[in-house]
Amino acid sequence: MGNTAIAAMNVEFPLSTNGTRIIDAKGKTVLLQGVNWFGMETETHVPHGLWSRDYKEMLSQIKSLGYNTIRLPYSVEALRSDSISAVNYTIGSNKELEGKTPLEVMDIVVKEAERQGLMIVLDSHRLNTKRIPELWYGDGFTEADWIDTWRLLAQRYKNQANIIGADLKNEPHGRASWGTNDLSTDWRLAAERAGNAILRINPNWLIIVEGVELNVPGQKLTNHWWGGNLEGVRRFRVRLKKRNKIVYSPHEYGPGVFNKPYFSDKSFPKNMLQRWETGFYYIERQKIAPIWIGEFGGKQVDKSSIEGIWQNKLVDFIRDKNLSYAYWSWNPNSSDTAGILLSDWQTIDAPKQVMLSRILPVKYKPPVPVARTTNGPTKQLLLAPVSSPTSASRLSSSSGQLQVTTTTDSDWQSGFCVTFKVGNSNSTKVQNWQLTFNMDKAAINNSWNGTFKQKGSEYIVTPLDWGRVIEPNQVRDLGFCANKLNSGGADYLPRNVKVTIAS
Repeated sequence: MGNTAIAAMNVEFPLSTNGTRIIDAKGKTVLLQGVNWFGMETETHVPHGLWSRDYKEMLSQIKSLGYNTIRLPYSVEALRSDSISAVNYTIGSNKELEGKTPLEVMDIVVKEAERQGLMIVLDSHRLNTKRIPELWYGDGFTEADWIDTWRLLAQRYKNQANIIGADLKNEPHGRASWGTNDLSTDWRLAAERAGNAILRINPNWLIIVEGVELNVPGQKLTNHWWGGNLEGVRRFRVRLKKRNKIVYSPHEYGPGVFNKPYFSDKSFPKNMLQRWETGFYYIERQKIAPIWIGEFGGKQVDKSSIEGIWQNKLVDFIRDKNLSYAYWSWNPNSSDTAGILLSDWQTIDAPKQVMLSRILPVKYKPPVPVARTTNGPTKQLLLAPVSSPTSASRLSSSSGQLQVTTTTDSDWQSGFCVTFKVGNSNSTKVQNWQLTFNMDKAAINNSWNGTFKQKGSEYIVTPLDWGRVIEPNQVRDLGFCANKLNSGGADYLPRNVKVTIAS
């Protein structure tokens, strides 16, 4: 890689491991302090937000906050496709992406990350573009498809030094096991097959292996997150031909994602330390291998909510134990966690970044609020976020218990993107809700967090399984991007937006 990028990153490639440390070619310890920038695993086939921002500007902002690594999710289906969508080519450097395949977009983003001094971990997040599968095969794809995609990437990026590792499979769960020796479900054995296949082609990459959810012989904890159960490493370690390449990667979340029983235990939050020790940290304590927390995140970062207390506790744990991590997520459109960016894809969530500053070399200082005089005798402080010029929100409808707000996030000559926020203002939870709207002169090319079905000009939107329940004061996000069918014409935006609850 170029001298400028090496100087900016201050890392000599390739990386390897030494005990619990990730080290560079000169033996210097390297902490991976990263963010997840998702989208390439979805129907867009590209990182999200390029409908609002220049991709180079996005990378620059990530770098400016002190992050040195991007975990870049993809799906096998996306990388086999020839098309991308939801990119506004009129914004800055995005015109370079026009007419490119998803793989070519990955090339461009990775090269620019190198220029700006950012490392990349590739993450096999999904097989198709719709969901995270339990196993490394299924959803119309075989194990060979999964491994062949890794072989392709290992060969393609063999000389791309800032790609430092392969996160083999995102969040094995359900039937996935560890140490059972069942070839159809034992994730540890599959990780060995894929990891060794990669290293035969590209011996420089770190091989990053997540845990499972269940099905580990003798496991001590009954509740684990998808991919979070690394208890099996005690007895059944991943065996690679190159032993100094393995990194284990748990995922860890708070009650905003799912309210596990241990969050309401009387010993919370002290009980978290023992959970983390049992679930994954013993791997570092026993000097087996390094840990990289590949995902953690949540909306609440205060010191009073359960999620805020949990998230601050984990940040302090990461700091105290000097762990590598990648925060979920850079994107604001992660429904249950939100992101470092606010919904305008520009403004930083200041309290969240202040919290994360405790584990970053750059200490974030929120912008000073600007006092603007109103017509009256008082002054009003106008704080971020400030919507982008193309963004407009309106309260569309209310079902009494649920309210929906529609926001046009971005609008350009050939397309636009819309977000719906469905909130529950009542004191009881709601389930089995759906959204309806009418839309003409536009065709949806990708969507998130819901199933969009069209009947003539009417669209019926059903939340994904995990979003069917809305707790009191909770908000669910879903949205879509669309192509305008009559470029320059009016009346292409959704109208008659309603939220209903099934009886």
